[in-house]
Amino acid sequence: MATIIEMPKLSDTMTAGTLVKWLKNEGDAISVGDMLAEVETDKATMELESFEEGVLLKRLVGDGAEVPVGSPVAAIGEKGEKFDESSVKSETPAKDSDKDSKDSDRKQKDEQPSEKESKESDEKGKKETSEKESSSEEAASADQDEGDAEESSKRVKISPLARKLAREHGLPVESLKGSGPGGRIVKADVLAAVEKGGVKTDKPPAPSPEASLPAVSGGAIAEARDIPVSNMRGTIARRLLESKTQIPHYYLEAEVDAGPLLKVRAAINASLKDVPPEKGGAKLSVNDFVMKACAEALRRVPAVNASWEGSSIKQHPAAHVSFAVAIEDGLITPVIFNAHAKTLRHISAETKALAAKAKAKKLKPEEFSGGTFCVSNLGMFGIDRFSAIINPPNAAILAVGGTRKIPVVNARDEIEIGHRMVLTLSCDHRVVDGAMGAEFLSALRELLENPALMLV
Repeated sequence: MATIIEMPKLSDTMTAGTLVKWLKNEGDAISVGDMLAEVETDKATMELESFEEGVLLKRLVGDGAEVPVGSPVAAIGEKGEKFDESSVKSETPAKDSDKDSKDSDRKQKDEQPSEKESKESDEKGKKETSEKESSSEEAASADQDEGDAEESSKRVKISPLARKLAREHGLPVESLKGSGPGGRIVKADVLAAVEKGGVKTDKPPAPSPEASLPAVSGGAIAEARDIPVSNMRGTIARRLLESKTQIPHYYLEAEVDAGPLLKVRAAINASLKDVPPEKGGAKLSVNDFVMKACAEALRRVPAVNASWEGSSIKQHPAAHVSFAVAIEDGLITPVIFNAHAKTLRHISAETKALAAKAKAKKLKPEEFSGGTFCVSNLGMFGIDRFSAIINPPNAAILAVGGTRKIPVVNARDEIEIGHRMVLTLSCDHRVVDGAMGAEFLSALRELLENPALMLV
């Protein structure tokens, strides 16, 4: 007997998922662990994994369909097995909207007129429509200023709509013949002239708003289009709006001397150049040092590693540091759990693995939930400094800018080339007071300017 595959709950807040794309076709052999389809949840686009084996008998929903959690999406059974799709549909309660639609169709059918009545009604409707158009255009024309409704020199009678169309198509109004009341030129007259090829004129047609837009690459003109909001984008918009309007943000900024960090990083990477990545030879990034320093700073200032609970403040016992990864339709924040207890190389390897899974849409819910502090790094995009929005329920988020070469004054009052990096800490004032945030940022700067402290 066929097994029905249902839309799983892939995140703690998910109520429905959009089946973005099927990865298997009907008739394909399915093994346990095979990926059946890509599903977009409210937090990420993930792959729907099969826990059954057999043959994909039927795909019950199409690409792009939004499916409530627990609703059937596919049937898997034995090769050659007949599957009755109606048995699944009968078990699925019809939505109110579907019921209303059916009732409306039934009512419309009952009220449908005979063929003769329909024909007479259509002819009568066309006549009334024509009369209404002429009279409405005449009324609109009467409301206009006389100088706008008629040519000042030749007193041409023309409706405002017809005048606008004539101007857009470059047609001189005095060359048009009117069929409206009193010889007035109406919309139909202009359209008829356009269909016949218009009138020869040196006057170019009036440009439309779109035609005045600057050209983009390839010489094409940019066109307006509506982009549907995905589940993820909608969730990001809702959560960030809640964060910015409900959390009292304040910001602390510090400039860090990144010179010592860059020297240590270069030395470590040089020592790993002959070691294969699978044996721990992957190069360390600046962000790896920042992640490790944040974990240690949270251990030193645990009050920042907390969340607002309404009637209480929850202080977390471990530093679960998340980091922002840009993906196709937004961003996601994988988590390095217990980062305070992991080495720099361990954090580096885990960060790279999670980032790769995020971009491949293979992160599991437990891998991007449960963070207690977040790092957002835009330095690799050439951004010097920025302020990030707190990711609830965290009480703070660190924004990391790029490392810049600038002239600085050393301890001997000499000007030399220095490497500076700007860090901006966004804090929830309900949890983290100014002095507490400053203490955390001070600890973070000490660690980054003395990276050997992170290695012990």
